[in-house]
Amino acid sequence: MSGIFTGVGVGPGDPELMTLKAVRAVEACGVIAIPVSDSTLTEPVYESTGNPETQNTAEREQCTSYRKRCVAYQIAAGAVDRIAEKDRIYLPMPMIKEKDRLKAIHDRDAAAVAELLDQGKNVVFLTLGDPTVYSTCMYVHKRLKRSGYVTRIVPGIPSFCAAAARMDIPLVENRQELHVLPASYHIEESLDLPGTKVLMKAGRRMDEVKRLLTEKELDAVMVENCGMENEKLYFGAQEIPEQAGYYSLLVVKEKQTGGRKG
Repeated sequence: MSGIFTGVGVGPGDPELMTLKAVRAVEACGVIAIPVSDSTLTEPVYESTGNPETQNTAEREQCTSYRKRCVAYQIAAGAVDRIAEKDRIYLPMPMIKEKDRLKAIHDRDAAAVAELLDQGKNVVFLTLGDPTVYSTCMYVHKRLKRSGYVTRIVPGIPSFCAAAARMDIPLVENRQELHVLPASYHIEESLDLPGTKVLMKAGRRMDEVKRLLTEKELDAVMVENCGMENEKLYFGAQEIPEQAGYYSLLVVKEKQTGGRKG
């Protein structure tokens, strides 16, 4: 009997925001899939905690480095007891835009997970926030589902909901629209949409984003590393730095009159 592949959202950063369902899914799985954006990982690597001798010292140290840098894994580690005892598979997920190269990488990732499922092992893919929102998890999920494997998704608190809560502001009210935008792409026209705009992963283009916000006279707040130890809050476009981390999220609204609304 084949194992089950589950994409698990661990929430935005605070382990206390990881759901009970997510915790239980991790506790029950046989293998944890860890996405790795580091270019040094080019092929999936399996790490058996029960047979550490299958890896040499250099390989174990490299896997430890990948694990420590995986934000989703570190969040789960803060909520799930004995997570370190789980076997792990490290999947290359480079942050590149070459479609053909990405397809080949994702195909190999899915094939490596499929081998584990064929052995009857349940695999949980950890993802920051929610698996259905700009998640690398879905590249593997879709391929496995098409191949006939049983797949599931455990939702997590989305980063934009957590950011609005952290800023103590509403995200949308009454008939307002909500637009979630990947800020790493062209967003100039999208900023003219009515209602609230959420700009996700804006760090790499922060100088351009800040310029557009100023030109269009939009209200904006930003949370960098929401729920993490190095969290930073910014109120207004002028406060936002031109250089910010990858996990920077902005909530943008039309300019309000009469001062800042609480």
